[in-house]
Amino acid sequence: MSSFWNNRITFSIFGESHGPAIGIVIDNLPPGEYIDKDKLLHFMSRRAPKKDGTTTPRGEKDLPQIMSGVLNERTTGAPLCAMIQNTDTRSKDYSNLSRLPRPGHADYTGAVRYQGFNDVRGGGHFSGRLTAPLCFAGAVCGQILERRGIYTGAHIASIHGIKDDMFNTTNVSKADLLDVRKKDFPVINDEQGQAMREDILKAREGCESLGGIIECACVNVPAGIGSPMFEGLENSIAQLVFGIPAVKGLEFGAGFKVAEMVGSQDNDNFYIDENGRVKTKTNNHGGILGGISSGMPITLNVAIKPTASIAKPQETVDFREKKNEILEVKGRHDPCIVPRAVPCVEAAVNIAILSHMMNYPHF
Repeated sequence: MSSFWNNRITFSIFGESHGPAIGIVIDNLPPGEYIDKDKLLHFMSRRAPKKDGTTTPRGEKDLPQIMSGVLNERTTGAPLCAMIQNTDTRSKDYSNLSRLPRPGHADYTGAVRYQGFNDVRGGGHFSGRLTAPLCFAGAVCGQILERRGIYTGAHIASIHGIKDDMFNTTNVSKADLLDVRKKDFPVINDEQGQAMREDILKAREGCESLGGIIECACVNVPAGIGSPMFEGLENSIAQLVFGIPAVKGLEFGAGFKVAEMVGSQDNDNFYIDENGRVKTKTNNHGGILGGISSGMPITLNVAIKPTASIAKPQETVDFREKKNEILEVKGRHDPCIVPRAVPCVEAAVNIAILSHMMNYPHF
């Protein structure tokens, strides 16, 4: 199983893309928390494939079956276990990948790591399919956070260089996050979103794939959450975000732009607002200083690579016969996974924030 462990919330994700089921076990959730099933299913539906040609045609319903940890719609304090059936699989499309690894995929590294016994069907345990249970956990954690006024939201910041509008990193609001969360194609500027859709369809027609950037924000996190060095908020968020397949980069606040600044440009000056709260005039630090929340919106950008599985012939090797080969990938694959990764990023942030909030004295 793939596990996230600390001294607060822990979870393990199990299963493989074309196995009977996938699922998750979550431990240390606070007892007595109401879980709204409709909201949970809506969150998970945002990750599911769409019918507009921009995603894989694989039709999984992502209906979680809760096995333990919830009774009468409230958490019991026992480990919460949920399973999701895999029903729409075509394993024959992957029969040659046990010896011909796909460029950009984990077929080769997985074969080396697991001595050739790894399940290559649909990517096995390396598949984006495993983000469904991650979203289940993130949806549960999100409901617990929202009852305490903390909201997470994300949108497609760019796809293949086509850019959306960006959040106001000092004043992004709950309403801003909820507005974009309601959309089938999660962008702020719908005209730019349509241009992105058209570019994705063009890539699909050309047997190509696209990558992009997701911007995420979390608002109303109180100051003082987290710890320095290895228990920092950035550390926990990064560990979970990098568990999402195809994530290749992560930056908080101004990120890599700080390398071009001088100290007076990068430093966020403090002030007292009209309600007596400590704030900063800018938010280059992305709401986290020394691994601890400052009370400003937590902001991050996540880079998603183009989908590795493309229909164009590519050079590979037969690592059993030790010879060069040409591979033509079969199967059903997303021409761009960025739209479906948006709720996955939100889920990762929700889990990390709630995990640290459990140490907050007024939780």
